[in-house]
Amino acid sequence: MKHDITFTSHGVSCAAWHVPATTDALAGQAGRPCVVMAHGFGGTRDSGLLNYAEPFAAAGIDVLAFDYRGFGDSGGAPRQDVSVRRQRQDYHAALAAARRLPGVDPDRIAVWGVSYAGGHALVVAAQDARVAAVVSLTPVTDGLASLAQVVRHAGVGRLLRLAGHGLRDAARALTARAAHRVPVVGEPGVLAMMSVPRAEELCASFAGSAFRNEVCARAALKVGLNRPTTFVGRLACPILVQVGTHDRIAPPAAARRTARKAGRWAQLREYPVDHLDVYAGPGQRRVLADQLAFLTHTLDPAGAPPPPVRHRAPRAPRA
Repeated sequence: MKHDITFTSHGVSCAAWHVPATTDALAGQAGRPCVVMAHGFGGTRDSGLLNYAEPFAAAGIDVLAFDYRGFGDSGGAPRQDVSVRRQRQDYHAALAAARRLPGVDPDRIAVWGVSYAGGHALVVAAQDARVAAVVSLTPVTDGLASLAQVVRHAGVGRLLRLAGHGLRDAARALTARAAHRVPVVGEPGVLAMMSVPRAEELCASFAGSAFRNEVCARAALKVGLNRPTTFVGRLACPILVQVGTHDRIAPPAAARRTARKAGRWAQLREYPVDHLDVYAGPGQRRVLADQLAFLTHTLDPAGAPPPPVRHRAPRAPRA
């Protein structure tokens, strides 16, 4: 059963769910392990995260799932503004809140992220040496590679149109006018941050009531600056990088390079799925099974495990 809690990030109240473990299978003398998790680009905690949080709790791991400032039930303005810097700050504040949860071992906390948050998780763990493990699911690890992928799939014209909307929104921000927003997801041919086949249908299958299919267009101007891959050399904990071989949003090759850069700390797993297939259905269940195996081993109360051996599953054929 989840409990509503709040924590403060840079003076703003962030809404979160605490999902306590339902078993003491992984409890140690200092308490139970915990996973801190947040959504990807423009998402909210009620949009598929419980599909992961509840199985983690059943395995003996507490979960703190939260909404970034400006999204969902959290405070903050402007609303729907995807700020990499603020989102990473919110992760650090959530980690501090998780370490204060009753019954939680503050030194056995993992960071979990999907999509944009999959990159955030790597950066946050590189900045906080107390993080015990990272799960990075279909991560955006290199914004420059993401922009190149947009050009490959949709042409340079779409990239220029998004940039134009971004400049319009940035100008409105400078003059204190209402934000100009664009959809998060849309079908091919529709201007959106992520335009892929069946995007709206898939999103509707897992999106909660707090999700709004719009973000401030200024985010399009910052994608290329978001490069978590430059941080992974500082990591000192086990990480699980999960890549969708058919991913048309987060470039698989960039995630593979990031896992290689992390060296001995990284486990790499690949799945024949697209970006939105990991929130519900067979794709979600498959990646969840590997996450449970990784987390229950890494967060074992017997002590910190040795660095894992990197493993790369056979690459599935392209769709």
